Amino acid sequence: TVFFCISFTSPHHLFHCPQSNCIMTSKYNIITFLAVNLFEQFQEVANTYFLFLLILQLIPQISSLSWFTTIVPLVLVLSITAVKDATDDYVSLWHTHIAYFNCQAPLHTEICLQKEKWMNVRVGDIIKLENNQFVAADLLLLSSSEPHGLCYIETAELDGETNMKVRQSLSVTSELGDPNNLAQFDGEVVCEPPNNKLDRFCGTLYWKDCKYPLSNQNMLLRGCVLRNTESCYGLVIFAGPDTKLMQNSGRTKFKRTSIDRLMNTLVLWIFGFLVCMGVILAIGNAVWEKEVGALFQSFLPWDPPVDNFLFSAFLSFWSYVIILNTVVPISLYVSVEVIRLGHSYFINWDRRMFCSRSNTAAEARTTTLNEELGQVEYIFSDKTGTLTQNIMTFNKCSINGHTYGEEQHMAALDFSAWNPLAARDFCFYDQSLLDAVMEGEPAVHEFFRVLSLCHTVMSEEKSEGELLYKAQSPDEGALVTAARNFGFVFRSRTPGTVTTQELGKAVTYTLLAILDFNNIRKRMSVIVRNPEGRIRLYCKGADTVLFERLHSCNHELMNVTSDHLNVSDGLRTLAVAYRDLSEEQWEEWSEHFRGADKATDCRDDRLAAAYEEIEQDMMLLGATAIEDKLQEGVPETIAILSLANIKIWVLTGDKQETAVNIGYSCKMLTDDMTEIFIVNGHTVQSVRGGAANCMPDESKCPPPQAPPPSLLESIKYFPLSLGQAHALEADMEREFLETACACRAVICCRVTPLQKALVVELVKRHKKAVTLAIGDGANDVSMIKTAHIGVGISGQEGIQAVLASDYSFSQFRFLQRLLLVHGRWSYLRMCRFLCYFFYKNFAFTMVHFWFGFFCGFSAQTVYDQYFITLYNIVYTSLPVLAMGIFDQDVPEQRSLEYPKLYEPGQLNLLFNKREFFICIAQGIYTSVVLFFIPYGVLSHATQSNGVPLADYQTFAVTTATALVIVVSVQIALDTGYWTAINHFFIWGSLGTYFTILFAMHSSILFNIFPKQFHFLGSAHNTLGQPVVWLTIALATVICIAPVLAFRFLKLDLKPQLSDTVSMSVTIVCLS
Repeated sequence: TVFFCISFTSPHHLFHCPQSNCIMTSKYNIITFLAVNLFEQFQEVANTYFLFLLILQLIPQISSLSWFTTIVPLVLVLSITAVKDATDDYVSLWHTHIAYFNCQAPLHTEICLQKEKWMNVRVGDIIKLENNQFVAADLLLLSSSEPHGLCYIETAELDGETNMKVRQSLSVTSELGDPNNLAQFDGEVVCEPPNNKLDRFCGTLYWKDCKYPLSNQNMLLRGCVLRNTESCYGLVIFAGPDTKLMQNSGRTKFKRTSIDRLMNTLVLWIFGFLVCMGVILAIGNAVWEKEVGALFQSFLPWDPPVDNFLFSAFLSFWSYVIILNTVVPISLYVSVEVIRLGHSYFINWDRRMFCSRSNTAAEARTTTLNEELGQVEYIFSDKTGTLTQNIMTFNKCSINGHTYGEEQHMAALDFSAWNPLAARDFCFYDQSLLDAVMEGEPAVHEFFRVLSLCHTVMSEEKSEGELLYKAQSPDEGALVTAARNFGFVFRSRTPGTVTTQELGKAVTYTLLAILDFNNIRKRMSVIVRNPEGRIRLYCKGADTVLFERLHSCNHELMNVTSDHLNVSDGLRTLAVAYRDLSEEQWEEWSEHFRGADKATDCRDDRLAAAYEEIEQDMMLLGATAIEDKLQEGVPETIAILSLANIKIWVLTGDKQETAVNIGYSCKMLTDDMTEIFIVNGHTVQSVRGGAANCMPDESKCPPPQAPPPSLLESIKYFPLSLGQAHALEADMEREFLETACACRAVICCRVTPLQKALVVELVKRHKKAVTLAIGDGANDVSMIKTAHIGVGISGQEGIQAVLASDYSFSQFRFLQRLLLVHGRWSYLRMCRFLCYFFYKNFAFTMVHFWFGFFCGFSAQTVYDQYFITLYNIVYTSLPVLAMGIFDQDVPEQRSLEYPKLYEPGQLNLLFNKREFFICIAQGIYTSVVLFFIPYGVLSHATQSNGVPLADYQTFAVTTATALVIVVSVQIALDTGYWTAINHFFIWGSLGTYFTILFAMHSSILFNIFPKQFHFLGSAHNTLGQPVVWLTIALATVICIAPVLAFRFLKLDLKPQLSDTVSMSVTIVCLS
């Protein structure tokens, strides 16, 4: 084990560990921005490729294009990306600067305090904090203005929980509140190295020849806020990047969509196609130079470096690589990012995904996964707080074999008549439980006594009789509130006492020990001494865990209580028990506990063993049942998503019975499911046998037999195991997956956070399907990060899930809109954008290929070099962006009414390798028409004055104009939803082309730059000829007519669901 040593010898300066508190959250600064950003951008293969082309264009022997035809698009793409990166980095730095660097903290130096910026704080400094101040670094609490060295903090910045938590200094340092005493402090802290575990700290303070154990209860972490405490002093243990807040801010794993991965593959294929075209044209150049070019050597000799036809072919290859480079679109990636950014804003602006109750809007926390939302096949959902509201109400209880709370049809009890401290909003309907309390039944009193003592709730009394409880979990708050209404009122706590009011009488218990709750123990205990001196352990926890630790005499009561729990109608249940301890037992165990608490190695394991030792032979009191109601719209959402062929798996830590009832409540399990298969085993063999029984027996069932309609997968494991479910072990995971995937619904219960992530990873690895995980608590973070898409619910359990997510909102019902509307549209738009983008680029570039066969393979370009430069960044960029951002096939309401519209995305039908080749084929066909129609017409055409039209410049203008018109008409046909922006961009781009064309060919620019603008008057002369416009019209009709014919036939013979829905909408609008 590695330990971190802080030797505190001087209050102001520490020589052994001078870690600064300065944190830089920005990637760049003014000096390094250009170099670092360019280095990052050239990690992209496309950018490096175009830089390579730019270098080639600077070699005059192989370049027939000016260098600006590549550098202008490249610089534009790099500049847009750099501005985006700089803006993001500046915003991050500005928020950090406002939040941290401008803050000042009183720093103790010698025997006085001085103001100092956070960034100048060092490990070993002593800081004074005042009420409502942020904690500047990870501090060891030395003393506080509150009694017993207590202070109260809010940890919302760390875990999202707004409830106050209590921290306490060591009793030996609690009197160091005076600056003179602080100057004499010369202790040494040995602790664990910096880590990201927010809930634990292990260390030891050595001072005055004694050692004192340190735990998380003695620490104030950076990001917390001091509340309800006038002031406190703390010793800086970790500063800057070593603080737990910064240790938790590591980079999230980068997620890429399936379209991204496919696009990278296609770009490599295109590059290979480019090389092949270059080789073909280079071979043509070699043949032509050998057979024909040699005849022209006397008056058209080779350039000096070229001395034979093979070297000429070599140079020709590189020349054509430069000319044909536009098949690898440089603007593709930046256009994709712009479209994704637009889609993200649509999600953020969607008022139908805004929760007015919590004032929370939906948020796209990433811009890289929007189209993946339209391809989800599996949803993995938490239950508590995700499907349910996570607002707990005490509903039923079982005490000493009697059940209470069954009668819900009666009027709510009035507690205020006999209990002035009762909570006004608490509702309970069973009079018999109140009668039992008032009659003094010992078991009932002891039951509520446990609920009032065994918790970590903080109490705040705003006015006489008005109590405000602040609990770390809604369950605890509900149980303490129930005890309060039934006469056992928790009033206050100190580090050593808990004060309650039992049936009007104030009682103070001495708090001897708290045995903390965690996800492994699944229980919490307190050991208290009552005013009569009797020592008793009170425990509450999961029934499966607590029943194993009961005394053997509880067997009959345990069976009765289990029966009550099994009919709890999906409620959250906890068992309650106690154990009497003698003074000898307490002293003996206390010695073991102190030894474990002071251990510097394996401290957690030793504490767990000590807890296990004392939590034995307990006496069962009963159980509680808390209702957590479903969120609004959950059943409807699950039903609609199921119709969209999305499989929903619920992964919960609750017990099997609760999971079944919730499954029925949210319509995952329905009455038409004749069989509910349960796999429930404690060994590998029993789990394997249960899974085998779920699958249909092919020997007994006919082939059409449907798979089992539903599966409830209840995962259990050995006590004291590593929490690894048998079904997820390597030799069983395929069986588990095959069984689960054969079912319409899957619920995994009693799963740990790690097992949730393992289930998601299992489906990702073997099913090759897009997965989405949704949750609201810290226990869902690993699942959210593992899935392709993570969605966080901003609910009652803090914001850790939101911080780890890709998308967030406040209600589960918004998921159907996120997927069926925004996700489907994003996928549709991105696919249409990519199809058209590849089409227009191949139509543009392949004309050069055909021209090579008619220009002696000389690498002469068809178009004017300025047209080549502006084609992708001016003439055709905005229309395709508008389609990629605004297009839709059916209105949003129809997307929700017809969930089957979602299936093409799951099957990846709209953009795949087949669709890519279709687009390429269409682009090549268009290029053939655009080259050979003008070539055939103009070679025999003449002007009105008899001058032939068969010249290079006329052909270039005609072909370029026809290309722009054809691709504009094509995008008009591809656009399914017209807005004013679409009209403006499409027809505006066409108008921009003619404006720039006439300007480029004007005498004004020629007179200024005669060597740059060679096409003087070509546009005016060419476009003034009727035959040219007839040629352009003919080429347009020949290019577009087959597309129209194919689409009409497809719509008539094999319409898709989207076509049918779209036509019905059109008919309704026309009628």
